[in-house]
Amino acid sequence: MPQKRIFLIFTAILILLLTTSVILNLVIYRYANQYYLQLNGTRLDPLGVIFYEPADPPENELSQPKIKVVFFGDSRAYQWSEPQDLNQFIFLNRGIGAQTSTQVVERYEKHISPLQPDVLVVQVCINDLKTIPLYPHLKRQIIDNCKANLKQIVDESRNQGADVILTTIFPLGELPFERRFFWSDEVAEAIIEVNKYITTLQNENVMIYDTTAILADQSGQVRAEYSYDFLHLNENGYQVLNDGLGKLLLKIEAEKTVGVE
Repeated sequence: MPQKRIFLIFTAILILLLTTSVILNLVIYRYANQYYLQLNGTRLDPLGVIFYEPADPPENELSQPKIKVVFFGDSRAYQWSEPQDLNQFIFLNRGIGAQTSTQVVERYEKHISPLQPDVLVVQVCINDLKTIPLYPHLKRQIIDNCKANLKQIVDESRNQGADVILTTIFPLGELPFERRFFWSDEVAEAIIEVNKYITTLQNENVMIYDTTAILADQSGQVRAEYSYDFLHLNENGYQVLNDGLGKLLLKIEAEKTVGVE
């Protein structure tokens, strides 16, 4: 093989390795910077209270004669778009990204109580369960803590007179390469366990919204057409969820109307 050709092949391989190294370092930097900001933000405001300041919406929103629906939880709740063509409802959002169920429940009094919602839509716990591969010895504690916090959110909402739409934890998307070294099948197993517990919380004022039945494919993962990334949904995902959510809200409205009559 001519030396010139060998040199070109060697150069191409070297360029490929350098390019790959640069890309990997940029990805690592992006994730490191993201978690560094989250860590320090949590130190300054552990519950994310200042995320919604002022805590109350404008007075004209609170005083409207409409059924008040509040989304509550982590980033999956925060990204939940309002259902369309439901003008008899007013929608507010109190989701915060990257929060655990403990952070969510601890800010209930600050972010939810003042709103006095008629309906609370809850999506939470994935940020707890995704830590299981990092702390395998705490697996049982993490799962039980999720259950206790879900129960507390439901109890506080019912004590305040709100109906609750308790959504099951969204299924996962396709596992990306960069997470393979820090992941475990035990997360999916824990999601199934907590979702089974969620169904036990159903009662007169608590509806269970089975999101897995709507979002998941035969393998149990989020359907590709609904997935934004491993943990989050795209607009199509929320749109299909809103189709079912709208039906639940109309049912609650009908029951409230009957109650008034």
